[in-house]
Amino acid sequence: MSDHQHHHNCNHDHSSKKHTHSHGHHHGPKNYNSAFVIGISLNTIFVIIEAFYGYFSNSLALMADAGHNLSDVAGLLLAWGAIWLATKKPTSNYTFGFRKSSILSALFNAIFLMIAVGIIIWEALHRLWITSLVDSKTVIIVASIGIVINALTAILFFKDKDDDINIKGAYLHMAADALISAGVVISGVIISYTSWNWLDPVVSIIISLIIIYMTWDLLKNSMRLSMDAVPLDIDPFAVKKYLESIEDVTDVHDLHIWAMSTTETALSVHLTVRKHSLENTKLVRITTHLKDKFKIHHPTIQVELYEENFECHLKPENVL
Repeated sequence: MSDHQHHHNCNHDHSSKKHTHSHGHHHGPKNYNSAFVIGISLNTIFVIIEAFYGYFSNSLALMADAGHNLSDVAGLLLAWGAIWLATKKPTSNYTFGFRKSSILSALFNAIFLMIAVGIIIWEALHRLWITSLVDSKTVIIVASIGIVINALTAILFFKDKDDDINIKGAYLHMAADALISAGVVISGVIISYTSWNWLDPVVSIIISLIIIYMTWDLLKNSMRLSMDAVPLDIDPFAVKKYLESIEDVTDVHDLHIWAMSTTETALSVHLTVRKHSLENTKLVRITTHLKDKFKIHHPTIQVELYEENFECHLKPENVL
C-alpha cells in the first residue's frame, strides 16, 4: 500500500477556526456572550411581567405570548450553548469536537418556532368560535414592551445572521416575536375602538403564517446541513473542476463536502496522480485555495498513484 498516501492539511490554525465566514467573526465566538446575556435577561424578565398581567387582565393572548416568549429564552440558551460547545476541543470519541451542535441548535430553533406557531394557530382557531372580552389597554401596554424587548434582542444578532444559521435561528426567533407583539398591539388598539374581539385571533393567524414563511428556509437549511449536504454557498462541481485542473492529477473521485458546524466546512477527496506524490508545498497551495475560494476549512486529501490496472474501490459508488 506504499502508493496509497494519506495527506491532510496540517497547517490549520485551530485558534482561528470559527470566523472565516465573515469579517465580523474575527473576535471568535466570545463576541456573542453579551448579546446572549442581554437577550436572555430581558426576555426572562418580560415573561414574568407578561404572565402576571395576562393572568390578571384575563387575556389569553398575553398568556399565550408569555408561553411563546419562554420558548424564546430556551431558543437563545440553545444557540448560546451550541456556540460554547463548538469551542470545546475534540476528544478521542468526538474527533471533530462538538461543532455540529450549532447545526442541531439551528434545527431545533426552527422546530421550536414551528411548534410555537402551530399552538398559536390552534388557539386562534379555537378563539374564533368563542370570542372573549379582552382588556385591550393592558394588552396594548404589555405587548408594546414586548416589541421593544424582542426588537432589541433581534438587533443584537442582526449583523451576523447571514453568516451563521445558528445565529440566524436566534435572530428569527426574536424578530418573529417582535412581529407577534406588534400584531397584538394593532389588534388591541382596533378592539379598543371597535370591540371587534374576533380581530385578536385573526391577526394571530396572519402573523403565524408570516412566521412560517420566514422560518421555512432556516428549517430547510438546518435539515440539509444535519444530513451532511453540501452547504448552499459552495458549488461542488466548481470544487471538482478545480481539483481536476491541478497539475499531474488524472482523476478526482470520492469527493465529499459537508458542514462541520454552521461556520466551517470539511472536504475529503481521492486524487489520482501521475507522479509518486504531491509535495507538501503543493498540498499547502491546494488547501489554501480551497479555503480562500470555496470557504472549505478542513480538507483531507488521499493521494493514489496512477496505474493502468488500479481502480480505487470507492470510485464507482460516488456521484462526484
